[in-house]
Amino acid sequence: MNTTICSQLLNDMKRSNNTVIGIDVGGARKGFHAVVMREGQICGRKTDWDPMAIMEWCLEQEASVVGVDAPCMWSVAGKHRKAERLLNQEGMHCFYTPTRERAKENPFYSWMLNGEKLFKALGKHFSLYTGKRQAKRVCFETFPHAIVCALSGRIVPAHPKTRVRREVLSTLGLDITLLTNIDLVDAALCAVTAEAFRRNQITCYGEPKEGYVVVPKGN
Repeated sequence: MNTTICSQLLNDMKRSNNTVIGIDVGGARKGFHAVVMREGQICGRKTDWDPMAIMEWCLEQEASVVGVDAPCMWSVAGKHRKAERLLNQEGMHCFYTPTRERAKENPFYSWMLNGEKLFKALGKHFSLYTGKRQAKRVCFETFPHAIVCALSGRIVPAHPKTRVRREVLSTLGLDITLLTNIDLVDAALCAVTAEAFRRNQITCYGEPKEGYVVVPKGN
């Protein structure tokens, strides 16, 4: 773990008075897991199967930034999006996002279709990040494995992901007692990235046509 990066992030988070939220997206049976972070601390969570309920909860929490672990756009040509190619080139392996038509044909991609529903719901009040932040409320796509690598300052093994990701959050000084499963852990990592986004300390992968993946700025 890069202690310099983590110490700086923790101090900056504690100075924040803004609320941010991270959301992990599952398929129809698993639903959505969300974590709210306020003044640099995890202070709540929510699980629901309805994307509109999650969006309304984000508004109730008065969140300014929402980070989501799901593709924000589909592939145009059916190949890796630029964001995914760049992440893979840096050693942060990720699945590619297909076209929407291909996703509808394969049950594996049901969680991506659920993510599409969430981004549509969020889009009523949160503008999707397209390279420039121009709105008061913003949402964006992120990726927990890339988040962990950025915060660690190196490429870390993807497994055992539960232990590794909990350790990263603990190193940030966060109380992880509310994070009772890996979905909530990943949602918390998305919230950490939302806070980094709020402070403009991020690295972005991708382009407007097929979407950006946002991670905290590393070394």
